[in-house]
Amino acid sequence: MRGTEGEEVKNEVELRLPSLPENVALARLLVAGLAGQLPFTLQEMEEIKVAVSEAVTNCVVHAYPDRPGPVQVTGRVRDGVLEVEVEDWGRGMEDVEKAREPSYSTLPDHLGLGFAFMENFMDGVEVWSEPGRGTRVRMWKKSSK
Repeated sequence: MRGTEGEEVKNEVELRLPSLPENVALARLLVAGLAGQLPFTLQEMEEIKVAVSEAVTNCVVHAYPDRPGPVQVTGRVRDGVLEVEVEDWGRGMEDVEKAREPSYSTLPDHLGLGFAFMENFMDGVEVWSEPGRGTRVRMWKKSSK
């Protein structure tokens, strides 16, 4: 199996679930199981789980404000790298760069640290979003061993 960059994908998993708070833990466990196939440290595993939780929580809280909608979590292992994509087809973001700023949130009772955690705990984070069409977050982490 070949990935988008042409490297061989060793394993891949895809999960589509409704944007319900209780499904954040399910996505987190799914990715943790896949990440366990690489030699990550316990601290790295915890960081991966936090990053995934933040990405999926953003879908739950922001993508579909009036009702649950679909969220897709895709994980891949290739060449010592864990790659995770979290995608929704909800309301999207007007300004991705602003949304990535620490402490920025469109909701007054939220800290606005989701992207900051993702960026600190993963080796890379890319975000694509279009108002009315949804958001896709792609994160990756290379195993240190």
